[in-house]
Amino acid sequence: MRRLWGALAAVLAVLLAVPATTAASEQPHRSHHGWINGAEYRVEVPHRWNGTLVLYSHGYLPPGLELPPGVALSAVPATEQWLLDHGYALAASDFRGRVGFAVEEALEDQIALLDWFEANVGTPRTTVSSGMSMGGGIATVLAERNPHRIDGVLSQCAEYDFTGTWNTALDIGFVVRELLAPDAGIELVEAADPQRSTDLLIATVNDALTTPEGRAKLALAGALGNIPPWYSSHDPEPAELVERITQQAGWTRDAYSWGIGPNGRADLEPRAGGNPSWNTGIDYSRQFARSAYADLARKAYRAAGLDLRADLARLDAAPRIAADPGARAWLTGLNPKGTTPAPVLTTHTIGDGGAITDQARWYAEQVRRFGDPGDLRQLYLDRGGHCSFSAADEIVALRSLLRRVESGHWPNLRPRELNRAVAGFPAEPYQQVFDLVSQEARVMPPGFAHFLPPRFLRPSA
Repeated sequence: MRRLWGALAAVLAVLLAVPATTAASEQPHRSHHGWINGAEYRVEVPHRWNGTLVLYSHGYLPPGLELPPGVALSAVPATEQWLLDHGYALAASDFRGRVGFAVEEALEDQIALLDWFEANVGTPRTTVSSGMSMGGGIATVLAERNPHRIDGVLSQCAEYDFTGTWNTALDIGFVVRELLAPDAGIELVEAADPQRSTDLLIATVNDALTTPEGRAKLALAGALGNIPPWYSSHDPEPAELVERITQQAGWTRDAYSWGIGPNGRADLEPRAGGNPSWNTGIDYSRQFARSAYADLARKAYRAAGLDLRADLARLDAAPRIAADPGARAWLTGLNPKGTTPAPVLTTHTIGDGGAITDQARWYAEQVRRFGDPGDLRQLYLDRGGHCSFSAADEIVALRSLLRRVESGHWPNLRPRELNRAVAGFPAEPYQQVFDLVSQEARVMPPGFAHFLPPRFLRPSA
């Protein structure tokens, strides 16, 4: 049931123990480790530093998740050694507390680490703010709030509209509770016993997967969150109805019931000073009509012989959940504004249900309103899974961003050109992709592709 976040922890464990892969990696480099204001940090500086620092922000780690010791310096295991071998300095804070929605802490701790680096190592010629998942949003906000210190942003599989993420989780949990377990006593927000409610949501999803009727209602929950029916990063997007719903429901269970369900809110709400999520004023029938996965739910309801309109009407008539205004303002205030004081390159897998591609489209819309669209480029890979990138994917993206920073012009970012660059790396370890389903790494072909994300259904505004 904790497959998604447990798998990411497994990736982290591998990353922290990644071995040297080339003769160049045997050259000495300076390692620094310590604590700044209660936040653990790690810095690696190569023997011949090229003047570029990559400041990495890690993703969301749910409370209660068992994690290995150490501080990650990149999103993909083999990337770290490659960057050191090629002259890049790496730095990361683990944030105070490490787990939970530590965005506010991260924004302070990463800059404190940058201060330390400049005082103890030197002033970088170029500083790239990099991050994955929640860390991708953090990396973006760091550049906006520190425009003279960050030269470029590499944001991977990111969440940008944090308020929208938690609203999506609320919608999904609301459907599961109202249509599948209305009398179970599930508390979606401000839960007196968040573990009990989390366990009930997970059990309800698992039970629902065993019947056509249950699968239909899960497909409705997924549609209202625009959750793709694609969990595996090693297999193609499934075509058969039951398997599509099963993979979509994997996100509902692992990411939205366990990761940022009631247990996740037990961490978030004290930080925010209340519940920041709401569905007051939400017309679920209208939201469903705009969903990219409405047809999947319609097919599931026809297969089960159920009345979809009746269930939508039931949702629309159900009592609503209101946000605390102060908590809502606090959470929304952490979102990137889209001002692009530095070039931003985003990457996303098409089948990501943990941080849906809608988030990338939402951020692009913010940039069109408040920034310079010329400073933003967005790349997509035709692959399932959350943050299912290879080291070659990450390195190629980083090099593309640095070319933009150094020359003032974006390089050729057509999928064919990017895939040619990825294919130029040795298959092992650089083209290996970790899979959340099997929890194994496998060499995967280059996957950059043209893609237009759906419009975000539950944005902050």
